[in-house]
Amino acid sequence: MLSMGIATAVSEQEYLHSSYDPDCELVDGNLLDRNVGEREHSIIQGELIIYFGTRRKEWGVQDFPAQRIRLGPGHYRVPDVCVYREPAPREQVFTTPPFLAIEILSSEDRMSRVRRKIDDYLHFGVAYVWVIDPDTRKADVYTAASIYEAKDQRLRTENPEMEIPLAELFRALDE
Repeated sequence: MLSMGIATAVSEQEYLHSSYDPDCELVDGNLLDRNVGEREHSIIQGELIIYFGTRRKEWGVQDFPAQRIRLGPGHYRVPDVCVYREPAPREQVFTTPPFLAIEILSSEDRMSRVRRKIDDYLHFGVAYVWVIDPDTRKADVYTAASIYEAKDQRLRTENPEMEIPLAELFRALDE
């Protein structure tokens, strides 16, 4: 386990042939830990997986929790949840951008670090990035053209048209 915020240099081959619990990211040859494992984070991640899974055929998408994505040489990110239009990739480590990348904030997350991930996703070609904060029960939407808070408490995409009411996700935190 890495110490929070401390990067460890590893080769791309070592990264690809190692497993970490939780999985780490590799950015410019540095192994970066991910803030996961808190109750609220896990609940929201599970609710998203169920929500997308029950609408998979209707929306023509497939969701993947904590899936490694290769953004470039020596550069791998692991979104909390990523969503691909069908047909989804079949490779072990994905090399194409998801339609949607979702990051769920944990108490130890720093916005500067999360912002670098968002920028990486958008630069890679991800159409939508959702950042969900279980603590404040708010969410932000990032696209190449805009950044906005989901003030109506609904996360949406177009093409495919998807909508997730945040109240349903956050209700699970109180159960």
